[in-house]
Amino acid sequence: MSNLSLSLAMGDYDRTRPIVDGRVQIDGVDPTCMLLSPEEMFFRAFRHAAFDISELSLSSYSISVARGEPHYVAVPVFLSRAFRHTSIYVRKDRGINAPSDLRGRRIGIAEYQLSANVWFRGILGDEYGVKPAEITWVRGGMDTPGRPEKIKVILPPEIKLVDAPEGETLNGMLQRGEIDGFVGPRAPRCFDEGDPAIGRLFSDTVGEAEAYFNRTKIFPIMHVLGLRRSLADANPWLPGALLKAFTKSKRLAEEALADTSATKVTMPFVEDNLSRARSIMGPDLWPYGLPPNLATLDTFLRYHFEQGLSPRRVKAEELFHPATIEAYSL
Repeated sequence: MSNLSLSLAMGDYDRTRPIVDGRVQIDGVDPTCMLLSPEEMFFRAFRHAAFDISELSLSSYSISVARGEPHYVAVPVFLSRAFRHTSIYVRKDRGINAPSDLRGRRIGIAEYQLSANVWFRGILGDEYGVKPAEITWVRGGMDTPGRPEKIKVILPPEIKLVDAPEGETLNGMLQRGEIDGFVGPRAPRCFDEGDPAIGRLFSDTVGEAEAYFNRTKIFPIMHVLGLRRSLADANPWLPGALLKAFTKSKRLAEEALADTSATKVTMPFVEDNLSRARSIMGPDLWPYGLPPNLATLDTFLRYHFEQGLSPRRVKAEELFHPATIEAYSL
């Protein structure tokens, strides 16, 4: 029996590199790996089902599941996670000093459905009492005018979502003060370039994130791994093979990170940051599989429904292939 030749789209991460360079084999698969940006991957996956296996936006995938039209079925491999306290940027001249000051403001977003934005809006409501309907959301391209939602969204009438003016970018609008802030997984270019008028809402993003984790035990999930549903139906062994391979690949990355005889990443203070993270979050900083992530996923899916992105409340178990929900043990 020959291996399946399958296309595999994902980001270039330490936790995926052993699959790309061949140190970790996917049982029964010869992958053609494509290392792409999230924007390109997700657009091609959700508009055209372009890949056999693809990293997917958790939010966009949840929309497809809630609507009963998913081209992919997920495996509980969470290739991207991030605390989103870093993701809100504001004009420093608008008196926005606390989350409550976002009420009544115009905040730019690249897409309403982005997982980072779902998490931020949910945290804003749960932790600070600010609801999505209290903000006007201005949708547009960050550096290129215009950006469509990957999947069409139908939002509740109380949500104020407007498009940026034709030909305008969110970066330019933020610089000129035509919007009060921006939320998203990438920093606006004007912030990266050091514009003194633009700053983060939270001055101590790490402290805010640590306090949030201590209260909730949630490390937000952004992306899952998706397998073309027709392939999973034809090859029921394949979802489990993916979970096995990606789990092994992550373990190799964790071992390399912990080996500080010669630091494997181009960043000082690796030992200190790793020790600090483990003291707060435990030894498994980035768990795969459904059981250790059930509460995090349930919270996200509640946010997704409350924000009008899901027409019904999806259960976490619905997201994943049944063969990957539990694993064997010795």
